[in-house]
Amino acid sequence: MTTPKKLFIKTYGCQMNVYDSERMAEALGGQGYVETKTPDDADMILLNTCHIREKAAEKVYSELGRFKGLKAENPDLKIGVAGCVAQAEGQEIMRRQPMVDLVVGPQSYHRLPEMEAKTRAGEKALETDFPEEDKFERLKNRPKAQRGPTAFLTVQEGCDKFCAFCVVPYTRGAEVSRPAARIVDEARDLVERGVREITLLGQNVNAYHGAGPDGSDYTLAKLIWDLDKVDGLERIRFTTSHPNDMTDELIEAHGTCSKLMPYLHLPVQSGSDRILKRMNRSHTAESYLRLIERIREARPDILMSGDFIVGFPEESDADFQDTLDLVEEVNYGYAYSFKYSTRPGTPAAERAQVDPAVADDRLQRLQALITRQQRAIQDGMVGRTVSVLFEKPGRLPGQMGGKSEYLHAVHVADARVERGDIAKVRIIGAESNSLAGELL
Repeated sequence: MTTPKKLFIKTYGCQMNVYDSERMAEALGGQGYVETKTPDDADMILLNTCHIREKAAEKVYSELGRFKGLKAENPDLKIGVAGCVAQAEGQEIMRRQPMVDLVVGPQSYHRLPEMEAKTRAGEKALETDFPEEDKFERLKNRPKAQRGPTAFLTVQEGCDKFCAFCVVPYTRGAEVSRPAARIVDEARDLVERGVREITLLGQNVNAYHGAGPDGSDYTLAKLIWDLDKVDGLERIRFTTSHPNDMTDELIEAHGTCSKLMPYLHLPVQSGSDRILKRMNRSHTAESYLRLIERIREARPDILMSGDFIVGFPEESDADFQDTLDLVEEVNYGYAYSFKYSTRPGTPAAERAQVDPAVADDRLQRLQALITRQQRAIQDGMVGRTVSVLFEKPGRLPGQMGGKSEYLHAVHVADARVERGDIAKVRIIGAESNSLAGELL
């Protein structure tokens, strides 16, 4: 009996990278690999990288440096770099770290089996093209394992927006949407393997425009309604969205599709029109706020989430105050805020930068406001009844934890609940990062 080879994958960045890592593991599963939780006993190490944050490439090189000892102990160990840093750096990674055996961009990971065979023959393997073939179709017949109750499903990749701070159009390419029928087939397959909630992924997911069953252009709303018909699929979410692509049809789906959860991540990045224009966001603070109003009219209990960048080049105190004012008006249940970091090759990198100390202060002030809002909303959940999809045991004996329809982490101490159950829970306590509940 052949001993399986062990694969260690470390995933950085967004949910789409999580999805990609799962597909890479499936691709290499056909070559006899099984996943391991530690690099120490691995036959192959893959770093699935993200290029969004500052010094992303340097962090990858630093991580690779930690594996030099493992490579020295086991010359047969194969080391690969995947994802957006791989796409951006390409040959430079192999030049700076000769111990790297393969480099594969996010559009080429379906070629991993051939690349792995090439490395076993003693050659280097580099794939950072944008190939013509559909990587998802190439991977659909790979070995598949039983899944947990939640899963990500990529429906759209790339972005055509070209925000001044963002590298995604350069590392993921232009917007490409998968055919609706293939997405629905994959959703059915996930449900058969135990999934009850699916989060649809895309760099700009609400710009989805894949081919419909009749060959016409489909929208995200139409795709959601097709997924609504999948027996056994109980919950649908999507992320990440752009305000300009929140159509009337999609807003209506939030109000009428019972499987579409009342949670929406809708990044705005700044509350200042001047900065939004410099960011090339193509919307204003006012248009964003009016959009939120329309969404809440359709689904009054919806919980809003957003992204913010502070310290963007040329941001003034007045611009930052506009951001604080917008956050106050929206009242976010979640929000993610970052200090601007330059990305080489993007327009904003060439502009006058804000003093780092000023940017740090602004970030702390914004995060303090967001934290107050999040905590107030969580405190307000006490006494309410929510629907929880239970995913895994909690920290304490006898606990089970899961997510409410609003994406709040909820835990109960009750032996009657099992992984994959969806149950009504009364919230009896609010903690800093989770809610305590009791089964009804």
